[in-house]
Amino acid sequence: MGTQVLPDAAVMEALLSAAVMAPSIHNTQPWRFRLDPVGQVLEVHSAPGRTLPLTDPVHRAQFLSVGAAVFNIRLAAVHQGRRPEVTLLPDPRLPGLLAAVRLTGPLAPDERTSGDGLYEAIARRHTSRLPFTGRSVPEPVVAEMTAAAHSAGARLHVPDFAGTRRLLGLTTTAEARTNDTPARTAETRSWLTAPGAVAPYGIPVTALGPPDAAGRMPMRDFTGGPPVPRPPALWFERHVQLALLWTGHDRREDWLRAGQALQYVLLTATARGLRTSLLHQAMEWPDLRSAAALPGVKRCHPQLLIRFGYGPDGGSTPRAAGARRW
Repeated sequence: MGTQVLPDAAVMEALLSAAVMAPSIHNTQPWRFRLDPVGQVLEVHSAPGRTLPLTDPVHRAQFLSVGAAVFNIRLAAVHQGRRPEVTLLPDPRLPGLLAAVRLTGPLAPDERTSGDGLYEAIARRHTSRLPFTGRSVPEPVVAEMTAAAHSAGARLHVPDFAGTRRLLGLTTTAEARTNDTPARTAETRSWLTAPGAVAPYGIPVTALGPPDAAGRMPMRDFTGGPPVPRPPALWFERHVQLALLWTGHDRREDWLRAGQALQYVLLTATARGLRTSLLHQAMEWPDLRSAAALPGVKRCHPQLLIRFGYGPDGGSTPRAAGARRW
């Protein structure tokens, strides 16, 4: 074990500022942070009041979100010259304590990452719900994204044309089901915020994307129809580039690892000039999630679909200072 280093206020502020920039389903930001003054450990807790009982009843998406925040903490710690030691689900007696990060070190100069651009990408990464250009992403970039997921304990599969159509079809079915379920539609709409509203959570209406004029791209409809207007339809890319993030097991710790892998992939894509958006709809229906598994692959547990490509930047969403607790 490395030598423990007492984090000062500036270091902790850097870690928390990075953590809250992680993506989360509906921008619920379902995390809380606590610094244990005795053990000098940054604890990452779930936020029970910011859950989606209908969309995410087992909290799998919440764990993905928290895992993404943990990965940002790790990156920020290394950027500050500290070595992060992460323990997932450290105390069975505290089910809400999802991760603990202890800072050791300091890092030697040759241990610091440089030139990969991942830390800088934290602030630049935004979900883009707009059409992409359709320009093919070079294979070396796709390989780098795939390697990122693998090194974080998950897998990333980029399907062929037929596989892409199958996954988009499942997402379309899920989107239709959700729109036909008033309670789920209401839950989703409750996380929208009006223009100019001072809201630390949720998705501003201005950050919503348009539907696909051709009907090929099943982007989530957060509005649920009238009286909330949806942006006018636009033509999306004809050749969609997708990646399926999956794990070999489906336990709580696997969800946290998948969240870290997700953020590693998203930041790698951002650092290489790509835009991304997340298609989670099929993961919210157990039968459709099972159907999204790779044919012929044993123990394939789908976690998320990532759409990636070149295109316009996405609109930013708010972050809550209240999510930080010392």
